[in-house]
Amino acid sequence: RVCNNSYEECKITSDWLKAHTDVRPVLAIVCGSGLGGLAKTIKDPVILKYQDIPNFPQSTVHGHAGQLVFGTLQGKQCVCMQGRFHLYEGYPVQKITLPIRVFKLMGVQTVILTNAAGGLNPGYRVGDVMVIRDHINMPGMAGNNPLAGLNDERFGVRFPCMSDAYDRKLREMAHEVGEELGFSDFLKEGVYVVLGGPSFETIAECRMLHSMGADAVGMSTGHEVIVARHCGMRCFALSLISNQSVMDYTSKEKANHEEVLETGKERAAQMEQLVSTIVARMDEWEKTLNSTPLN
Repeated sequence: RVCNNSYEECKITSDWLKAHTDVRPVLAIVCGSGLGGLAKTIKDPVILKYQDIPNFPQSTVHGHAGQLVFGTLQGKQCVCMQGRFHLYEGYPVQKITLPIRVFKLMGVQTVILTNAAGGLNPGYRVGDVMVIRDHINMPGMAGNNPLAGLNDERFGVRFPCMSDAYDRKLREMAHEVGEELGFSDFLKEGVYVVLGGPSFETIAECRMLHSMGADAVGMSTGHEVIVARHCGMRCFALSLISNQSVMDYTSKEKANHEEVLETGKERAAQMEQLVSTIVARMDEWEKTLNSTPLN
């Protein structure tokens, strides 16, 4: 029996947050390593530290601030997670996805996620931004799925469909916006594979993952998207290619977290501009909500 993010637990957290902010978010943004700067563009921010929020895990990774920022982005009420949680921090997968269910209970309809990832596609360069089309969930294939355990129908169905996990209309909008902003040269689209971490991938693992159809590899996002889709929320995600995965045994390159954070600093402003512009245009996109079922 798995109940680390039960409906009752999530409601306690949701009610506490509602009591500490008047913001009722319809949009949630989850920021990856070194990409928390988007929260600085939120107007009238209300900042709540994870350590003060009932039932919330604590972020232990450098580059993750560990706080929720409530406010308004491009006229939309939103909540921004500055720092997410990972399997390698020792939390059960149900615990690291608890914030997503809390956001659902607060009224969130759309989740935008960012992450830093290693490039597996030989055509990708460090600094490219990949719109995630689909994911490969390696921990899930081994039975470590956030939906394992008793299913609560108040969140969603027992066997949710994942073939449309990443919203097609939002992906199309991202490319349109990217072209207008002059980002086409570094804006890609591909498949993200999630691993447990924290060790970076071996050369053999990188080769295997690429042969399976993955374009980028990381240690987050997939779990959160599964839970968000289970709850009926729409998802859009971006990977910043922060390092090129080592695929050659003669290479002297080594993956490291400092490189991840440095690349985030260099490209962060453009990613923030891309996300902010997409959010500004979501009203047009939301006109299709009534004609397109959420699940």
